[in-house]
Parts: sequence; C-alpha cells; structure tokens
Amino acid sequence: MRSLLLESKCVVVKVGSSLVTNAGEGLDRTAIAAWARQISQLVNEGKQVVLVSSGAVAEGMQRLGWRKRPTEVNQLQAAAAVGQMGLVQMYESCFSVHGLHTAQVLLTHEDLSDRKRYLNARSTLRTLLSLKVIPIINENDTVVTDEIRFGDNDTLGALVANLIEADTLVILTDQPGLYSEDPRKNPDASFIQHARSGDPKLEVMAGGAGSHVGTGGMLTKVLAAKRASRSGAHTIIASGREQDVLLRLSRGEVLGTHLRSEQMKMIAKKQWLADHLRLGGKVVIDAGAVKALRDDGKSLLPIGILRVEGNFERGEVVSCVDTLGFEIARGLVNYSSQESARILGSPSSEISNILGYSDEPELIHRDNLVLVNLQE
Repeated sequence: MRSLLLESKCVVVKVGSSLVTNAGEGLDRTAIAAWARQISQLVNEGKQVVLVSSGAVAEGMQRLGWRKRPTEVNQLQAAAAVGQMGLVQMYESCFSVHGLHTAQVLLTHEDLSDRKRYLNARSTLRTLLSLKVIPIINENDTVVTDEIRFGDNDTLGALVANLIEADTLVILTDQPGLYSEDPRKNPDASFIQHARSGDPKLEVMAGGAGSHVGTGGMLTKVLAAKRASRSGAHTIIASGREQDVLLRLSRGEVLGTHLRSEQMKMIAKKQWLADHLRLGGKVVIDAGAVKALRDDGKSLLPIGILRVEGNFERGEVVSCVDTLGFEIARGLVNYSSQESARILGSPSSEISNILGYSDEPELIHRDNLVLVNLQE
C-alpha cells in the first residue's frame, strides 16, 4: 500500500512541541526551517497545507527566563502570549526563504462552537489557502480557560481538518507511530502500520503520555484520528524525527501509522454539530425516539423526551442520550431547557396549548441533528 498523503490535495500538518523546540527550551530554528522547506515543497507540488504548531509556551518560558513550566493559568497564558510572537516570527522568516507568506490564526473552542464564527474561520482559511499562504494555527492560550480549551493540539488539528474538509491529517510526534502496547514497557509490542480510524481497539492500544514537553499522548492522537474521520479525513501518525518525513510521505512511502477513514463526508452543518466539544445540556429520550433517530432518520419530537438536564437556550447544541446515558445524537434545539421540560412527553399538537405558542413541531429537526458514536 502507498501513503495516504500521496493523493491528498488538502493537508493539515500538526507538529508537537518536542519537534520545534530545543528540549522544551526555546524554539529550534533548524527544525522549523526544515518544516518550512518540506511544506514549501508540498505547496509547489500543488497541495494546500495548514500547519498546526505547538511551541508558544516553551518559547515564552525561554524569553522570560523561566526554567520550570508554571502551573498557574495566568502565568501559562503570559508565556503563551510572549512565545507566540517568537513562534510566528520564526515561521514567517523560514517560509519567506521559499517565497511563501504565513498567517497567524489563533483559535479557541468558542470560535468553532459558534456557527457564525465557525463559518468565518472556515472562509478565512480557505481564502488563505487559495492565496498559497501557510496558516500557522495554535490555540489561543492567552484568553482560553480550562473549561473551554481544546486540551491539546492533536484535537485542534482534527477540528481544523474537519473545518476545511482536508483529505489527510498528519500528526508528527517523537514516536514512530502506534504500537499494540507501550513499547517502553513491552519490547515485544507490534507496530500498527494500517488500521481504520475509529476502531475501538486502537483506543485500547494507545498508551500514556509521550514527551514531557507536550500535553498529548498517543491516546489523544487516536481520538483525533477518530474525530478527523467524521469529515472523511485520513490520519497519519508518524515520527517527525524521520528525515524529510513529509516529502517521503508525499511520494508514497509508508511511514508511521496510517489510519484510514471509511466514512463519507458529512454536510458542513452536521460536521459542525459533531465537532462540538461543549454542549448546552442534554435530553434523555425513550426507546421509540432512539429508534426514530438512529434507524429511521426522523426528527426528535417532544413526545419522545423523558427528562431534560442542564440549562440551555433555543439554538444551542444539546446531546440526546438514551436511558443508560449513551449518546445517540446531538443537534440544535428549537426550545429552551425550561420550555423543553414543559412539553416533554407531549404530542407536537399540544405545544401551542402548553407554551402559548409553537415555533416548531420538533424539538430538534433532522436537518439540524447528527448521529454520534455510530458508523455513518
């Protein structure tokens, strides 16, 4: 088999902190220049490339003279703010050698959970790619909080792949790829070269944290591949220590672990719904509603609702779970949590009598609903 990158036209490349810093102590210009050279070559070959890069906090620590990574959120945010300047400056100077411009794009979960901001980000990135500008994406650590942060750039890379409908997500790390077990603990662990994104066995295989510099271990990469597959994007997890790894992958060489997506691309709205990391609340639905959503492709009606949890407003994304708590779907709700609680278990014809008005006969219309945890 050949590399999944060979035929890919739109690619998201994620590089971890260990691949752009000197053991976490400031940026490694030689390494960043090498990434710029390889990505420039991919662009010359006709590919569109978005780069998700870590390294801002490590660079900020170096500039501020901090030897130990802080634990206080405000100090981490300060380090990220200082370090992000150095990160984009270095990428811009390295790419300019090859006649390419870069663009800084800082994202938070709010940018991708709000429908309007999501579409604006999507439009901006597509425009940059059409201009052959390399978007350098990082989480906006300066303003984000623990409650709304992506948590790691593997997840961010997957969401960006969904956002721009990339063909392949390449996650470069300091490990060769995925093994059946942690090779540091079991030397007989077998290397996984090809698998299907979303295979539950992969999550079992994925071990603990990797480098002390970054925040993501192999499990986050497996979960990122699962998320990226929702929009039909394949994922490659490979070692960034391999010489010219991107160029070799682009020529068809199989390096690392290739996780193939077998799902069809979703329409943009449902893709956005599936990508929500933070939900407004949940509704517990009965067996009849589960069947209507999962098997019959129907809308969710108030009569199928057993219980409402959380506080949400009309238009928020909520989770639909069965009586055991298993998530069946999520979607844009037509009524607030208080209104939903009043009309639950009632036929749609009674909504107006109960609330005094009726916006929609459905709690969630099927066009605003996406199934989750299921193969499409």
